[in-house]
Amino acid sequence: MPNAQLLAVLFMVLSMTSYQISASFAKQLFSVLDPVTVTILRLCFAAIIVGMMFRSWKIIQRLPFLKWRDLLCYSAALGVMNILFYMSLGKLPQGIAVGLEFIGPLGLALLSIKHRSDYVWVLMAILGIALMVPWGQANSSNFDLLGAACALGAGLCWALYIFFGQRVVQQNIGMHALTIAISISALCLLPIGLYNNAPALIDTQYWGKAIIIAVLATAIPYALDLKALQHLNKTSYGTLSSLSPALAALTGFLLLGEKITLLQTVALVCIMLASVGVTVRAARQGSAERNALKPD
Repeated sequence: MPNAQLLAVLFMVLSMTSYQISASFAKQLFSVLDPVTVTILRLCFAAIIVGMMFRSWKIIQRLPFLKWRDLLCYSAALGVMNILFYMSLGKLPQGIAVGLEFIGPLGLALLSIKHRSDYVWVLMAILGIALMVPWGQANSSNFDLLGAACALGAGLCWALYIFFGQRVVQQNIGMHALTIAISISALCLLPIGLYNNAPALIDTQYWGKAIIIAVLATAIPYALDLKALQHLNKTSYGTLSSLSPALAALTGFLLLGEKITLLQTVALVCIMLASVGVTVRAARQGSAERNALKPD
């Protein structure tokens, strides 16, 4: 596998691990704050952190010349995805919420397939997701229909985030795109948060935890995602993201005490095999295309 593509895979694994750990921390914070407030706190601090990390004030002069339609769509997808996911996380176990959310990027991977052989890996990922979600418990106390609807909506926004993320990368503004997107999302959601629960937003006792969640859930993952999207196509990115439910189940077990069943263990194997398979397939395809362009 080419070094650049291997590095992109590593970026994605680190991104997903960081995000799932943050989700467990956020779920613990839901005992004192509502999901919307936690999301807004996270995005506000993330905007400040990312802006300082990448010195994004340098791009102010270029703002009038950017393609704002793509940036605004990317920002909207990011903001709505986070709100809906945290709402689902407040009503569902972490593994179930992430499993349902993954239907979005997996659908994008299906639409991006060019070779029939790729269907093997995507179908294996689908099987893993199906086994990950405890469908037999749909009427039990740990499954909420509104939470499931929020998770599916977050999945749709996730697919849009991937799509517009690839278009934003083409503008060659680097990590400044991330600063712009998070800042726009935070500014748009802040009035809602102030109306909904202003005392909680300005209560400094929650800021420390919010900053930690911001770093783990936003600053690190989205920066790594933008880097990964420079070297991965939609099929590779979408199917590699199938590691998310596996990591969610693992972090849920370690940090929240959520147990992993035998079927979920089988799901982990299916998901990981699908991720490895599509990555190897993409690498071989890229190598073949480069060889075809070489002069005889």
